[in-house]
Amino acid sequence: MPDHAPSSNAAHPPTRDIVLSPKHRWRAYWVAVSVAALTILDLTKVNVALPSIESALNAGPTELQLVVSGYILTFGLVLVPAGRLGDLRSRRVLFLVGLSLFLVTSLVCALAPNTTVLLVARLLQGVAAGIQMPQVLGLVQQLFQGKERGRAFGLFGATVGIATAFGPTLGGLLIALGGDTDGWRLIFWINIPLVAIVIVLAAWLLPNTRTKSRRRLDLDPVGVLLFALTILALMWPFLFTTGSPDDDPRRWWFLVASVVFAAIFVFWERRYADLGRTPLMPFSIFSLSSYRNGVLISTAYFSAIPAMFLLGTLFLQGGLGLEPVFAGMVTIGFAVASAWSSWIGGNLVTRLGRPLVVWGIVGMVATAGGLVLVALFTPPEWTPWAMAGVMVVGGFAGGLVISPNQTLMLADIPVSSGGVAGSVGQLGQRIGTAVGTAIALALFYATIYREQADVDTVVVYHDAYASGMITVGIFLALALLVGVADLAGRARSGSQTT
Repeated sequence: MPDHAPSSNAAHPPTRDIVLSPKHRWRAYWVAVSVAALTILDLTKVNVALPSIESALNAGPTELQLVVSGYILTFGLVLVPAGRLGDLRSRRVLFLVGLSLFLVTSLVCALAPNTTVLLVARLLQGVAAGIQMPQVLGLVQQLFQGKERGRAFGLFGATVGIATAFGPTLGGLLIALGGDTDGWRLIFWINIPLVAIVIVLAAWLLPNTRTKSRRRLDLDPVGVLLFALTILALMWPFLFTTGSPDDDPRRWWFLVASVVFAAIFVFWERRYADLGRTPLMPFSIFSLSSYRNGVLISTAYFSAIPAMFLLGTLFLQGGLGLEPVFAGMVTIGFAVASAWSSWIGGNLVTRLGRPLVVWGIVGMVATAGGLVLVALFTPPEWTPWAMAGVMVVGGFAGGLVISPNQTLMLADIPVSSGGVAGSVGQLGQRIGTAVGTAIALALFYATIYREQADVDTVVVYHDAYASGMITVGIFLALALLVGVADLAGRARSGSQTT
């Protein structure tokens, strides 16, 4: 284990400064980032397996929706409490706990005999992912400062971009290797050796981030419960939105319950803080415009991009009849380009600031429009190639959004709150992913249900894809609106950079 210096402040247990050699610091960083990549990869590579799971386990639309969105739900529920716990105690221990649970649940998913077992395992897998991800961002906050932090977040964004975009390709390859019936199981089997390797590296290379403390651990259990009820009620109607005429309209009342729970949560957290206790959610971080706007941009952006990938995969497989492996390969250019531009963005963000993010969002708006145009107006045999070309442009633009926005969002956050601040940002991404995907899929499948009896299959899928992509365009427009508003605020204050 690399050496580290104890904190000099014994009065209270602050997050310690991690004193490591540059080599040890970057080794620990790559272990943490590999954990994030595994977490995101497991979300995106499952998308391409949905048709295979449907045929193998006779799963219905709601069950298929929950295979993806259930993972996102439990991921989001655990993020903030896990980030808070990481700030108070050892991030390394939480890494190991989360990775161990991720390994076990991957094994159960791979062996699942029916959809019930698969769904339960996916929910617990989301818990494991939610334990791990806040520790990644908290650790980066502690390991790096200044320009080096921007570079670290640039590499982090590149890794996440590759994992997001390469997931469908990897999923398609594994399905091709394993066959239509059991190929989807390889998507979970592959996690086991990868996670086992990362567990060993994490135990060896990750530093301790907290001095020992005799202070009682204050986790605000009432706040955790109210927070969980708020998120569950918010996401519940979207989890059960499939676009089918059989969807229960009463599910939207859960949004009213979510508002009520959120109001009670805010009241409780403020009262808890007034009593001198440490609340689950430090609302003071939202007074920082850099953080607040960064979270809003991230939430809107991730409401659009995963839905864009999923709609493309469904259109290419269902409408054009592409095999999963070829449908997944359309996103390879996005992965490569986003990795390159994330590195560039991470190095430029300290000099260019928010304009870099805004131009990236503009590029993604153009990408979404380009994908719809080529899907509708190119000959079917050329459509996958044309979409792949547009994806390269989108990858370059997307890389200028994720990592620079992450750097700007956390620039003014104290290191001692890095875990919970990072987890709130991640929570916004997960909620955005669930909501955006659900709305896009509802529009997509509603069009199919409405037109399938009257129109040719290709035309039906053209219309369904265009309908679903309306969601992508709206959320990207919202991200652009927040970015422009942030630019205006920074212009008034005279600071565009970190």
